[in-house]
Amino acid sequence: MLDRESPKIPAPDGAGLPVRARSSAGAGLPAGAGLSVGFDLDLTLADTRAGISAVYAALAAETGVAIDTDLVVRRIGPPLEEELAYWFPAGEVPRMAARYRAMYADVAVPATVVMPGALAALEAVRARGGRIVVVSGKNQADTERTVRFLGLEVDAVVGGLFGSDKGAALREHGAHAYIGDHTGDVDAARAAAAVSVAVATGSFDGAALAAYGADVVLPDLLAFPEWLGGFSVA
Repeated sequence: MLDRESPKIPAPDGAGLPVRARSSAGAGLPAGAGLSVGFDLDLTLADTRAGISAVYAALAAETGVAIDTDLVVRRIGPPLEEELAYWFPAGEVPRMAARYRAMYADVAVPATVVMPGALAALEAVRARGGRIVVVSGKNQADTERTVRFLGLEVDAVVGGLFGSDKGAALREHGAHAYIGDHTGDVDAARAAAAVSVAVATGSFDGAALAAYGADVVLPDLLAFPEWLGGFSVA
């Protein structure tokens, strides 16, 4: 099993790759610009902490393994198997991952709520004629379930990707910016040559996200519409 202490900030993945230039404040989006914006899901659009905690609590009850659910939710972001490896031997991780996913729809999804500012952020993109793609590390089925349960109006949903692996999906959907709460989301934006907009609503505070190399750091999605108003597609 892995050391259970909180993970350190990793080195940026793909450092040096180009990002699209962002405009100065107030420039606005030109008509017909074809804006496309990507969003992470957990702790960006969706507050999944209570639901994820409940699934881990159920898993602990079934297995008799003591799991610190407060620590788990402080690390939300990386793939499920990575977190499970803190609590179970490597040989048990695939079985525990399958059991976790079997419970997720009934236990976690109903306990999920939208993050502050999430609906307004999506509406701000829509108001500019933009497209919205959600790209998440959560598996495809549960990503779709969560988006549907919360009533998030988006154009595409892609699950099962983390960090720079998200880049291909973001490029496929022409994302000009990617919004997320994790350093892995900075890697994702960089891999897609998109502007990285970090929100300090997850495991990392604003200083850590800025130090990691995010192009823009916002306290939360409540600040996103104003930022978007000054963003133009290069």
